[in-house]
Amino acid sequence: MAQEMKPTHSMTAVDQNGREIPVHIVNEFPLTIKINNKEVVTLMTLGPWPEDLVLGYLRNQRLVEDISHIRSVRIDLEKETAHVSIPDEHIRDLKQKMTRKIVTTGCGEGTVFSCSLDRIYEKRLTPFPIQRSVIYDLLDDLRNKGRIYKMAGSVHSCALCSPQGKIWMSVEDVGRHNAADTIAGRMWSKGIAGADKILYTTGRITSEIVIKAVLMEIPVILSRSGITTMGLTIAQDLNLTVIGRAKAKKFIVYNGHAHILFNE
Repeated sequence: MAQEMKPTHSMTAVDQNGREIPVHIVNEFPLTIKINNKEVVTLMTLGPWPEDLVLGYLRNQRLVEDISHIRSVRIDLEKETAHVSIPDEHIRDLKQKMTRKIVTTGCGEGTVFSCSLDRIYEKRLTPFPIQRSVIYDLLDDLRNKGRIYKMAGSVHSCALCSPQGKIWMSVEDVGRHNAADTIAGRMWSKGIAGADKILYTTGRITSEIVIKAVLMEIPVILSRSGITTMGLTIAQDLNLTVIGRAKAKKFIVYNGHAHILFNE
């Protein structure tokens, strides 16, 4: 792998009329996470912020309870590896966690450990009011953030937003799970709270994405796509506001409609 992860690659393809055209395709790299030289998982990623992706994965999979327990994260692009150093006393039983995982659908890393599913019910989120006009403004602004998608397609986006319409961070990656984990890692490392934030995703609202939002303590999900039954059940149980099928000036509130200010 090159020392710099470039998000796209140029090539020549052929269009519907048989004409050669220049196009961009998305680069995809394997990034193997090793904790104290023990391999945990290999993520397929664009690699825009590999350190944040690693931190977010460790956080959302509940492999590490406190970021202060992590001594270092060292990215070796040539060997496609992320080396994480953690004192042994702060590592959970990785072998037990890996055998207890629930493999679910989803692009990118779509794995949720059963202990995460259990532990989220210890959390209770506090919803906040959202103006309909802010949702419209966010959708308009977010449409202009998908630079890689416009060039090459083949990616999902996630963004961290405020109820006032500010976009704190926007990430594109080959899967929505990686994009969400990258945001989680940045929040963790920078001490950014999630209680007053909105998580936007271009992907469907599955149970995994709802669980990630809960672990990030974000009470609102906004998506361009729809929701699954399990995602809805968990959102209802934990009081998440869930807005889907959101494009231009249309959206569907699957849960928490009382917190949308329709007549502001």
